[in-house]
Amino acid sequence: MKQTMLALLIAFFSQLLIISNGISTSQFFLQQINSENKYLTKEEHWFNQTLDHFSPYDHRTFGQRYYEFLDHFRIPDGPIFLKICGESACSGIPNDYLSVLAKKFGAAVVSLEHRYYGKSTPFKSLTTGNLKYLSSKQALFDLAAFRNFYQESLNVKLNRSNIENPWFVFGTSYSGALSAWFRLKFPHLTCGSLASSAVVQAVYSFSEFDKQVGESAGPECKTTLQEITKLVEARLASNPKDVKSLFGADELRNDGDFLYFVADAAVTAFQYGSPDKLCIPLLEAKKSGADLVNAYATYVKDYYVKTFGVSVKTYDQENLKNTVVNGDTSDRLWWFQVCTEVAYFQVAPMNDNTIWTCAGMSLEPVSILMSMQLTCTMEAPKLLGQRLSSPMDHRTPGDMHPNRLLPQMPSYIISCHNCGHGTDMRGCPQSPLVPEGDAKNCSSPDAVRKVREKIVEHIDLWLSQCQVSGRSSM
Repeated sequence: MKQTMLALLIAFFSQLLIISNGISTSQFFLQQINSENKYLTKEEHWFNQTLDHFSPYDHRTFGQRYYEFLDHFRIPDGPIFLKICGESACSGIPNDYLSVLAKKFGAAVVSLEHRYYGKSTPFKSLTTGNLKYLSSKQALFDLAAFRNFYQESLNVKLNRSNIENPWFVFGTSYSGALSAWFRLKFPHLTCGSLASSAVVQAVYSFSEFDKQVGESAGPECKTTLQEITKLVEARLASNPKDVKSLFGADELRNDGDFLYFVADAAVTAFQYGSPDKLCIPLLEAKKSGADLVNAYATYVKDYYVKTFGVSVKTYDQENLKNTVVNGDTSDRLWWFQVCTEVAYFQVAPMNDNTIWTCAGMSLEPVSILMSMQLTCTMEAPKLLGQRLSSPMDHRTPGDMHPNRLLPQMPSYIISCHNCGHGTDMRGCPQSPLVPEGDAKNCSSPDAVRKVREKIVEHIDLWLSQCQVSGRSSM
């Protein structure tokens, strides 16, 4: 492989979603990893991070939380795997497929919590003015500062100086995008990166999301979901209190909030690799003549809320107005990022073939953000395009389109019935998480294993060349 290939990324995309993740569901997935044996470590460490990386006059700092796992670390020259935390509180280093890779390569694993999320908050209040430093651009420089800090602290522990371990960066979904952008912005700080289901493109009106869900559902399940949508809308019009109560969503006073909740519950089944949890009981209800709305409400309450761990209040626009810093602020923070830079608005197509009602998708939360005094306009993709060009310096806005990147780098698609967002790192099914990302639970485990073999090949090649050169990157 040519040396120029070392400057590229490994981009792994799930079968279902190549350029978008759920507005909220990726947070839910991360939040549900709560068993002790599903973490490599939960021991907190702290690092003084610069608040504004782009001001020469602002010297304020804040405490940023991170984790380290050294059980497999090959002292002193083993690689360091930096696992990027995304848009939720980072409670530790999950015991997913990265632990397998760390064991194989003798790597230390470190993970940095994203600024503002979890305990890494710079301010005591999350007013809109205080969110001005919440951006992926600031987050990229956080990662660079942390990487240098950790390397220096490791050198101190090993009683050495000016030594660079080889670094490799990992991320999934939004953090996958950060992984890709970090490699592009700071190629001298890494040997490479893995961007799993990375959402690297801003999409203001992302109606293709609904289309992909329909294709993944198949004709029968799609038709049934369309029928359920119409039935729910009819009941909402005639007796909103009863239908909301049926779904355990009495607190959602706004009908748009409720419809968004109803739509997102189904999306999650396909996005995170559990289509049978949704479609099988619905098709059985259809065949037997049972009440479809009741059948769907059962899925929402028993699986989406109870098993998957979603809080109904996440869909309540009043919840987004909460500026108090506590353990549950991810919704407001992520919507701020969505509105100011990353978009991913999953709106329903304006045709008769859509599964969801337009009011039930992301159109409604856009108006919610207006109440937060945010500007969420058609300029969002243009602003993001300009921002994305900055990590690459020499590229023009728009070059970050994934179709432009893919021909230049190794990329793979895992195709199996219960594959989903980040399958390469998480395994199947997506909920609950299987420790060490065991692929045997996938409907096509060989498809997952083959991609993982490619992951190992690329990491092995790139790390070996870094180690031979005595540098942390190529």
